Amino acid sequence: MRKVEFHLKFFMCVTQSRQLVRTPQRTAEEASTSSMLIQKPPSGTDALESLDTVDDPDTVEGIPIIENEWIMTHEEHHEAKTLGIGKAIAVLTSGGDAQGMNAAVRAVVRVGIYTGARVFFVHEGYQGLVDGGDNIQEATWESVSMMLQLGGTVIGSARCKDFREREGRLRAAHNLVKRGITNLCVIGGDGSLTGADTFRSEWGDLLSDLQKSGKITAEEATKSSYLNIVGLVGSIDNDFCGTDMTIGTDSALHRIIEIVDAITTTAQSHQRTFVLEVMGRHCGYLALVTSLSCGADWVFIPECPPDDDWEEHLCRRLSETRNRGSRLNIIIVAEGAIDKQGKPITSEDIKNLVVKRLGYDTRVTVLGHVQRGGTPSAFDRILGSRMGVEAVMALLEGTPDTPACVVSLSGNQAVRLPLMECVQVTKDVTRAMDERRFDEAMKLRGRSFMNNWEVYKLLAHVRPPKSKSGLHTVAVMNVGAPAAGMNAAVRSTVRIGLIQGNRVLVVHDGFEGLAKGQIEEAGWSYVGGWTGQGGSKLGTKRTLPKKSFEQISANITKFNIQGLVIIGGFEAYTGGLELMEGRKQYDELCIPFVVIPATVSNNVPGSDFSVGADTALNTICMTCDRIKQSAAGTKRRVFIIETMGGYCGYLATMAGLAAGADAAYIFEEPFTIRDLQVNVEHLVQKMKTTVKRGLVLRYLVPGLLLSEEEQQSDFGPGQTASLAGTPCGVCGYSAGEPGPWEEMGLGGTKPTELGGGRGGGGQRPAQASVSPAGMRSAMRTTPLTSSSTCTLRRGRASSTAGRTCWATCSRWGRHTMLSPDGRRKPQPSRSLPVASHLLVADGAATARACRLCSHRSTSLYLEMA
Repeated sequence: MRKVEFHLKFFMCVTQSRQLVRTPQRTAEEASTSSMLIQKPPSGTDALESLDTVDDPDTVEGIPIIENEWIMTHEEHHEAKTLGIGKAIAVLTSGGDAQGMNAAVRAVVRVGIYTGARVFFVHEGYQGLVDGGDNIQEATWESVSMMLQLGGTVIGSARCKDFREREGRLRAAHNLVKRGITNLCVIGGDGSLTGADTFRSEWGDLLSDLQKSGKITAEEATKSSYLNIVGLVGSIDNDFCGTDMTIGTDSALHRIIEIVDAITTTAQSHQRTFVLEVMGRHCGYLALVTSLSCGADWVFIPECPPDDDWEEHLCRRLSETRNRGSRLNIIIVAEGAIDKQGKPITSEDIKNLVVKRLGYDTRVTVLGHVQRGGTPSAFDRILGSRMGVEAVMALLEGTPDTPACVVSLSGNQAVRLPLMECVQVTKDVTRAMDERRFDEAMKLRGRSFMNNWEVYKLLAHVRPPKSKSGLHTVAVMNVGAPAAGMNAAVRSTVRIGLIQGNRVLVVHDGFEGLAKGQIEEAGWSYVGGWTGQGGSKLGTKRTLPKKSFEQISANITKFNIQGLVIIGGFEAYTGGLELMEGRKQYDELCIPFVVIPATVSNNVPGSDFSVGADTALNTICMTCDRIKQSAAGTKRRVFIIETMGGYCGYLATMAGLAAGADAAYIFEEPFTIRDLQVNVEHLVQKMKTTVKRGLVLRYLVPGLLLSEEEQQSDFGPGQTASLAGTPCGVCGYSAGEPGPWEEMGLGGTKPTELGGGRGGGGQRPAQASVSPAGMRSAMRTTPLTSSSTCTLRRGRASSTAGRTCWATCSRWGRHTMLSPDGRRKPQPSRSLPVASHLLVADGAATARACRLCSHRSTSLYLEMA
């Protein structure tokens, strides 16, 4: 199952209320955990079994799973459309705001409406629930438009003292009963979710009191006999146990990394030390991942206080960094950092220490609430959307016996966990830190947190040995197209290799450089500052090794290379396979090598997530946000955005979901002209509402999909006067700095990019990259009816060796010329019939069927090239 399939089906539901199909996803720990942490399996143990990090598929960190992510088959989608009829759902946000909350609210509203339920906004959190009146309003499909890319929470959030009292909860129950609301989705932190569970446990008694006082009737009490509660965790601190990521954490990390990158430039100019304080009163997740991403010299987190003599260690560490040629030092401090005795460690304390003992020019920057603000990242938009869908299904499937649950992220799967068990574990962490049981607090945070901590210590705190023990000589190289995060992966590889006493070589320009001997030894400081730089510092090319086996073998012997780390996409995979084939002829190639997936398209097998995909996705989302803003200002305009991706629709699908597009055309999902007509009709109807703009995504090499100009004609005024303009945009080789996850490289773990299954896409199939003008002609000039069965064919274009193939569909009647490599050539000046479709030949002068309408014909004209 390709990873884009789930996201495509969910995307269709949220945007156009079309068929919804959900596919199961595996529940593995993040795939990005550094391989250096994997222990050698005991003898007699299956190697694959030893790499399984899931102790129990039915639990998450010991908390039992109530139910896995909602699964719907093709035959069950009609049932989903009626699942919510006669029911009402209320959604509120409470506590501190977090980027991505709006995405969750949007998903709850649209999926709720899709199922036939009535959905209500509760403005100003629990205070609005208590006050009632205009604070509780019914939501519509259009009311959540343009909400996806906004930070904070559009429906407001407030900390409510009234709700903590029974009288306040009584008023809240009255407001819900009068509107027939028996399902409540709460988006907030552990305090907000605890309040929701208390509200549910008292529901029966509250109804009895309301009925006795005459505020509700017996009939109303019967209809509202029980209250279903589902929680979504919105917190930038990622301090809730039971979920790998909370809504808002990824966006907060992006804000922090942007500031760190900006500070780095000024710090280098003046040789300064900067102390950055980030949020995290009871959880050091932001500080830890930031340190891992930017390569900070030191980090202070509340879960793991430094040793008693930390002042001496810190100063020695900063001095060593300067002595190796670095012009700056970066220290990250969580606002809740403490020492072993529980005494707070403040930013000012650290500054004064560095100035007093080392005399370095030191400055303090407290980031504060800037971490909460700004546009949500693509990850948070998708996370919020997926959790919102799961929350609606949990509410509608709930019974009086169903416990209150919280929707969590485990690996790449959304799961439902018992709400109060997760809250209790979260409180246990705080209690353990208060009682100075720090080892237990680290374990309660989970494997991901502990792995991140161990890897950070390896990359930053462990000093490399002065003399190499000569264990191995390992080379690292980049292959294929550049991807953000490649440099971070190289840095991690080099430093871990050095820590283990190995000699590490870097190869410039991929396999071509390996053949030419462009190899040099790398030391610890060689890769300093690489984490925040985009592209490939080593250089990378798409050249494969097969034609240079002799030179490569000679250089492997010359430099005594005993292991090879290849960082790249399909070229890296293909090159690795070619090296394996070359072992039959060259013994020098019989060395171990490892491939790290790094491609913006995320189209390589064996991995849910590849280095570079997250940064590319955020770049696309940023572009789409600006385009949507332009479309909203001009009105009645549809934009068609082309993304990269080759024959994998991951970027187009995920960007469509994160940016709120109306449609996404991808290689993996066949579609017919009838589907195009449905999309156009959807856009026409949309222009009649208050939302007078449209967004359509397609990927870069779509085989027989439309070109930009053709899609512009299809969706433009030639099709209908209702669509005033259809500009096209191409998100091609957009450069950018890597985000926090790419900067981590091999250094840490992150929940996989919400991609289900075993990885998306495949190698480019043998097919022509042709965009027939027939789709434009068919949609502009031909009335489309249910009898028009124009199905896209993916067979190779008709061409024979040394010939140019002309094919004419007698139904449509226009010549299209293909060169022997399957690419369309300009039509010659001589007059030819004007038509649209293309026939497929099988290499001989025998026509098969029209590539677009499946019409069979024998009218085929071949001309010698």
